Amino acid sequence: MTLINPSDTLERQNEKLLRITRSLMRRVEQQPDPAGLAYAQFERAALLEDQVRTRTRDLERALDLLHDSNLRLEQANAETEAARANLADAIEAVNEGFALFDANDMLVLTNSRFCLDMRDIAHRLTPGLPFNAYVDLVSQSHYLALPAGETSAGWAAMRKSRHRNRNAMFNVQLKQDLWLQVSERRTQNGGTVVLQTDVTDLIRLEREERARMQDKQARLIAATLEHLNQAVCIFDGNARLIGWNARVAELLKLPMNRIHLGARFDTLIGQMPQDFSLSQGMSRKRLRDWASRPTRGALRFEATQGPMLTLDAFAQGLPDGGFVISFTDVTAERNAARALQEMNERLEARVAERTTELAAALAAAERANASKSRFVAAASHDLLQPLSAAKLFASTLQGEDLSEMGRETLDKVGSALGSVENIIEALLDMSKLDSGRAEFDVRPIALAPVFATLRTQLEPLAARKGLDLHVVPTALEVETDPSYLRRILQNLLGNAVRYTETGKVLMGLRRRGPHARIEVWDTGPGIAEEHRDEIFREFARVNAPASASEGLGLGLAIVERACAGLGHRLDLWSEPGHGTCFAVTVPLAETAARNPQASTPRPAPRRAQAQGRMVFLVENDADMRRALVMALESAGADVIDVTNAEEALDLLEELEITPDALLFDEDLGPGMHGTALFCEITERYGTIPARILSARRSTELQTRCDALGVPLLQKPIDTRDLDLFLSELI
Repeated sequence: MTLINPSDTLERQNEKLLRITRSLMRRVEQQPDPAGLAYAQFERAALLEDQVRTRTRDLERALDLLHDSNLRLEQANAETEAARANLADAIEAVNEGFALFDANDMLVLTNSRFCLDMRDIAHRLTPGLPFNAYVDLVSQSHYLALPAGETSAGWAAMRKSRHRNRNAMFNVQLKQDLWLQVSERRTQNGGTVVLQTDVTDLIRLEREERARMQDKQARLIAATLEHLNQAVCIFDGNARLIGWNARVAELLKLPMNRIHLGARFDTLIGQMPQDFSLSQGMSRKRLRDWASRPTRGALRFEATQGPMLTLDAFAQGLPDGGFVISFTDVTAERNAARALQEMNERLEARVAERTTELAAALAAAERANASKSRFVAAASHDLLQPLSAAKLFASTLQGEDLSEMGRETLDKVGSALGSVENIIEALLDMSKLDSGRAEFDVRPIALAPVFATLRTQLEPLAARKGLDLHVVPTALEVETDPSYLRRILQNLLGNAVRYTETGKVLMGLRRRGPHARIEVWDTGPGIAEEHRDEIFREFARVNAPASASEGLGLGLAIVERACAGLGHRLDLWSEPGHGTCFAVTVPLAETAARNPQASTPRPAPRRAQAQGRMVFLVENDADMRRALVMALESAGADVIDVTNAEEALDLLEELEITPDALLFDEDLGPGMHGTALFCEITERYGTIPARILSARRSTELQTRCDALGVPLLQKPIDTRDLDLFLSELI
């Protein structure tokens, strides 16, 4: 039992406690209480008052917290409403139509622009509308322009299938030529945002631009067709004419009023003159059948109208099902071919006649040559016998006590006999080389003994003339015929000592990859350019100070023929008044040393050195151009070849490419030079590796090439020089 009712309010409880307290105080003051009951009641009342006060404070704090929570809730609600209002305002301010669907595909909100142009369904797009219902409404709208052959149900199914993608974007056409671009994006909570953008202006602008481009392309195609020298007809998939040029009527002999847009192919074929005949198994019926096929391959034939007109026809199907056919006037080419054929037949008859005559003359020449060779061999043998005896008789006098004049006479006799012996040996060598009976024993040989023997033989003659003879020793081995190589070097070194009056003579070797280049230098009078071919002829001696007893001028003739037979390259450099250099290039014996069974070495096949590189060749000689193209392509290069400078510049401008290398002939015709073309191309395209080709041995041309910084390759061209040039492109 309690003194107060807990259900009373705090004010009521306080009031009761105060009344109880006052009553107890009066009783304590007015009546004695020996048992202390009043005091106990007072004490209980005070304790209750303290508890009430504590509960009152707790309740007040709870009320304060509740009041603060209510204030914050009201503020949050206000902010939420403000945010909702701002969101609605922002969505409404968007220029596009906007709709938001929640994660359950229910419409949450839209703005006034959403489906604005579909006035028959816009009022039905309210919050809570399912997405599929929204799509069905749109598909049934009278303002939706469905694609050709499309139904409302089919369109709705397609639209719903796109909704399954996370993101989607497509165009929708409305009536009155209006276009909307619809874009769907998923939100983080699984909802969907749908935006509708009016792209009508963009579609119309694109359509107009496409029409302008098509019109421009049509005019460009028409201008191109008229520019062609060929007759060109273009037909659509139904074999109706859609494009042509004026040459069609001219070459096919068709009336102009019959050639018009939409003219049928079979009609045009039927209107061609009847004297037109088709070759290569082609007929008008077969041509019509080809044009009527749904798929067409390439077709080529010739149409002729007597001997006065020949047309080369080429037909080809187009990707859109149509086809194009062109006619090229090749009358001149065919007439030229026929004339050439007739000329060839006449030439073949003349050649056959001349061949018979030449065969008889050749047989007579061969018989005469064989007789000459036998005579030279027999005469040389008969002469060597008494010559040997004479040398023996002369040698017996060496130990006799002779006067100064007698010793001098004996030395002259020995020199004369030696000269006769050399002449006879030279005649024998020439006879063998000319008759083709020379046999070459090619094998690995050491050069050191050959060099030492030649130095020993010629040192006395060089010493008598006061010359400094220097033979550089070497330990290399080469692949050659030892006797012929000794003969070649003996002639070259002997000529150098014989024709050099002062200075020095040098013989040495330079390595050039797998080859050895043996060079003989002298400080003699040199050889003028106009005499460089003459010195290799038999019995030719240009400005030779040596006496006739020292030779008949067969030395260099033997050198040239022996080098040709052995396949050794022979080079000559000379500057009048300063000296001369002869060089013989011989293959090194490394391969033969590893293979003792090897015979005459074969040159290694050329390896592709410029794979994928483009070489631009300008050469006006057709045979030379063809040979160079074959040599370059065998080295792996791609070649573009033309005949003159004007064609070269036009082709480079048309192709719009820069070649990797240039090869220009210097003499390209009257007023056309390779060096000038090189300057023009360098100015346009920058520095490109190049070579100038020429058969002229001209100091002026060499000087011009040196000034331009472009090397000069002399004709005939050595493939090794081309390989060296192409190796620079790798």
